[in-house]
Amino acid sequence: MTVDLHNYVATVENFPEPGVSFRDISPLMGDGVAYKQAVDEIAVFAKQLNVDLIAGPESRGFIVGSPLAYALNIGFVPARKGGKLPRKAVSASYSLEYGGENVLEIHEDAIKPGQRVLIVDDLLATGGTINATREIIEKLGGVVAGVAFIIELEALHGRDKIMQGEREVPMLSLMTY
Repeated sequence: MTVDLHNYVATVENFPEPGVSFRDISPLMGDGVAYKQAVDEIAVFAKQLNVDLIAGPESRGFIVGSPLAYALNIGFVPARKGGKLPRKAVSASYSLEYGGENVLEIHEDAIKPGQRVLIVDDLLATGGTINATREIIEKLGGVVAGVAFIIELEALHGRDKIMQGEREVPMLSLMTY
């Protein structure tokens, strides 16, 4: 049975600040059929890209990436916020959507040179988090084989920012708003 994933996204107006329509995937994660369908659709994309690893930025990337890695029988690499990893890590900074900056880190031994990595997250907004994750993967010698999201907020042009640079990557968004 296929479901319309849009029916499992709650819109919260004026959160986290006035004028913002927050797209919440909690209802999707809370429904086994919808959650499985979303992960399965991204798994089809990942198989086409012949990926070795899944990487996801903290924290919603963990929610999408971990079951995806499990379904594909491959590893998951968390991109953690700065200062959270216990061993030597490689980092990249990025601008936050509502102002300020943050840092992501990946253990330096998490990705081997040449490994093909799919970056996944719940939502693509401005692209900062994904570009920081991509930067770290490439510093470690990994190949970003693609990126995938449950939701893409088209008005924020994150896709354009991700596709800039030396090499475009395949992208999948299950839903757009």
